[in-house]
Parts: sequence; C-alpha cells; structure tokens
Amino acid sequence: MANDFDSNFTRQLAKVFVDKFETNRVLSKNVNTQLLSGRFNPDSGENVDFKRPTDYISQRTSDGDVSATTASSIITGKATGTVQDYFTVEVDYQEADESIKMGNIEELLAPMATRIVTDLEVDYASYMMKNSGLLSGTYGTAVTTWGDVANAGAVLESHGVPKDGNWCYSVNPFTQTSLADVQRSLGSGGEAGKLISDAHRNAIISDGFAGMKVMSATTLASYTSATTGDLVGALAATPTGTYVGAKDTMTQTLSVSGFGTFAGSIPAGTVIQVTGRNRLNLSTRQPIIDAAGANILYTAVVTADSANFTAGAGTLVVSGPGIFEAAGQYNTVDSALTSGDVVTILGADTTLYQPNLFWHKQAFSIGSVPIAKLHSTDTVATTEDGLQIRVSKGVSVRENKQIVRFDFRPAYATLNPFFAGQGWG
Repeated sequence: MANDFDSNFTRQLAKVFVDKFETNRVLSKNVNTQLLSGRFNPDSGENVDFKRPTDYISQRTSDGDVSATTASSIITGKATGTVQDYFTVEVDYQEADESIKMGNIEELLAPMATRIVTDLEVDYASYMMKNSGLLSGTYGTAVTTWGDVANAGAVLESHGVPKDGNWCYSVNPFTQTSLADVQRSLGSGGEAGKLISDAHRNAIISDGFAGMKVMSATTLASYTSATTGDLVGALAATPTGTYVGAKDTMTQTLSVSGFGTFAGSIPAGTVIQVTGRNRLNLSTRQPIIDAAGANILYTAVVTADSANFTAGAGTLVVSGPGIFEAAGQYNTVDSALTSGDVVTILGADTTLYQPNLFWHKQAFSIGSVPIAKLHSTDTVATTEDGLQIRVSKGVSVRENKQIVRFDFRPAYATLNPFFAGQGWG
C-alpha cells in the first residue's frame, strides 16, 4: 500500500510554520495581543470596540459639603480594533509535498514564515509611528547616547504612563552601533543575557534601562517629508477640544493655513508643534517641566496622509488630541488650541525620516481575525499569545494546480496614543 501523507499534511506544516513565525517577531510581541484575541466573529464585522478608562475630578472642601460643586461626568469612549488586509504566501503543492517527504520541511517553511512576519512587522511599525502621540528629543536628530534613550523614559514617566515594566524602545540597528561603546557599562541583564535563538530576544540591547526594554529592529517605518517651502503656519480655525469630540478616535482635526503656497500632501508620520500650548501629565493633570525648567510644548503626529492642501492651507488629522475643558478631568494641554496659534511642521522639507519608537505595551493592540474555511484541508495554528494562521491545502481546478497557502489576517487598535511616541536625540 502506498504511503499517504494527506491526513496530517497541514498539521505538519502548521506546527513548523508557527514556530518559525514566532521566532521572527519583535515589535508585535511587545504590544497587547490579548485584547483582540477571540473578539472577531461573523457578527462583529470589520471593527470591534473597547471601552476606554474613565477619569474623574476630586473636590476639596473643609466640611465635606459638595452641594455647591459640580459632579464629575461619566464619559465613556471607545478604542476600535480594525481589520487589515490578508497576508498570504502560497506554493505549489507538489513542491511542498516533495519537500515534506524528503524531510526538508524547515528549509521550505522558514522563508515563508519570515516573509509574512517581516511584512507584518513593517506594516505594524508604520501603524505605530502614525498613531504615537508623544515626542522625545529634537525631531530629526539621531540618537547617539544612552541619555537620548533615557529621555524617552522621562517622557513616558512625566506623562503619567504606568511604570509597570511594560515600556519598550526600538532603535535602528545603526543606532545600536552608536550605543555600543557604553553597552558594557550598562550590562544587558534580563532576557538580553539569555542565549536563545529567536529574533525577539536577540533584538534586546538592554532589558530595563530607564525602565525600558531597548531593542533593535530593521522594520522601523520611514516617510519622506513634504516640500512645503514654509514649515510655519497657523490654526485657521479653533478645533474641537473636548473629550467627547476625541474619545472614540483619540484624534483631532486641525484646519491650518499660512504654509506658503504649498499644494499637495503632508505625509502620515509628520510631527507638528503648537506654540503656547503645553502638555499636561495625564495622571496629575499638572504641567510637564523639562530639565531646564521649561514647559513641554504640545506636539501631535499626522496620522493619515493629508492630500488636500492648496495655497498653503488644508486639514490635518493628528493622533494625540489637544483637549482642554473647564472640568479638566481629561485635559491633555494647559490651555485650549485656538485659531491663530502658530503651528510648526518639525524637521525639514523633502527629507527621509525614520524615527525610533518608544511605547507602553498597552498603547497598541494586535489580534488575528478568524478566516473562513476553504473547500480544502485546513488547519489553524495559534501562537502562544493568540494569533492565528490558517494553513490550507487545495486545488485550483481552472489552472490545474495543487496549492498550499498560509494566511494571516490581523486587526490593529490604538488603545492610547499618549502611551507611545517617536524617539530622537
């Protein structure tokens, strides 16, 4: 009787594939993967919503009588997990079957898993860059010292981000070279000291410096700044600065003008600064003061390409809204953004930028969307943190082909843009 490999064919593929998939993850291993796990189903559609935490105002009285004060409003916002496009790799079945029978399954699958992970990490890094609300250092200045890295930790702490061991900082590999001279004195410790062959642990430069896990990554996103000719403009109208207006997206729409004669697109990832509006600690709601005793100015990240500029005027949608209300329970700035405020595009014209990223694990979430079964032999492999990959074996009758394919469909969510930022020197 001839050998039959069909009964466990996709199981063998799935087991090895998910091992290789896990081995190569870096950024996606250091965000919340549980929040979206199991949330998507045929009834959920393309989006799943999650409640944001509420906040309140305490009252100070000498006798406990609060009848003359105003009670805090209960305002519930939502963070939305949004389904992304498929990541798919396919091969001819005969080639795959032959490789398995010959015992070369790892040689076959490693490049496939690496390709999907690499594309995922690049895509997710771009998402993180565009949805980070904070800024560390001088925009466009390379990180060259561990002090530059530590500054990102100071930014997180001064903004009231929880100090619970979930801070991360990811750098370009050449930045790692710049930091190498002082690495010995810091010591790696933690996971970085373990001789384990996977990309995540091997990427760790220092585990715990300034409260952060510092890692290198080749998948950091980049963008080329617009050729505006004039980097300084102004708010053309007073934006909506209420929590109710921002609570479901944590973005803000800014109408701006005065950028010379610029016509075209301001790319996502661009950082803007508003003069005279200062950041607040999101825990204490007190001003943030730097080492020189100065206020930290409000900055925000353009989260989507703005292709509507004409004659130096247009609209920017930014991540990390400037909120100011009389009650103050959700304020992110010390005064309201107002028409006429000076707006500066940080950096320079027509320049390629690749910022480092720093974040708290709860800034973002990634999950996988269950994929419907094909009329074929399917196996679903699940990583230890809940991401699912479908492995399918089938035929294309019109093309007279037998095919094996691997599919992964993620969903992304921004839980809190003020828990993440772009890092510079």
